[in-house]
Amino acid sequence: MNKLVIIGNLTHDPETRTTSAGVGVTSFTVAVDRRFKDANGEKKTDFFRVSAWRQLGEVCAQYLAKGRKVAVVGEIQPRTYEAKDGTTKMSLDVQADEVEFLTPKSQGAEAEPMADVPAEDCPF
Repeated sequence: MNKLVIIGNLTHDPETRTTSAGVGVTSFTVAVDRRFKDANGEKKTDFFRVSAWRQLGEVCAQYLAKGRKVAVVGEIQPRTYEAKDGTTKMSLDVQADEVEFLTPKSQGAEAEPMADVPAEDCPF
């Protein structure tokens, strides 16, 4: 069984596109803080690229924004790509089955703290 559960904050607003077959997909990146600090006492953060398809993607595009906290349940899929420097990189993408919005509807994105990670550290 391939099932992943993550809870974190969006690093940017969701991006929506339509495939050549006319299927809608919304993508966003979730920053997830690790439970433990490293040897230097610094908090580490992992970034997960999430794709939500069809109706789930439409709802995510409508209600999510940078800084919002979400819980995502889905399948993890490895992907390789070529970085700007020409090296081959691998990422683990999440195909969302469920997305739960954890930031209260009455609060804006400012209500939930964003992970203390410089934007240049986010690979997406």
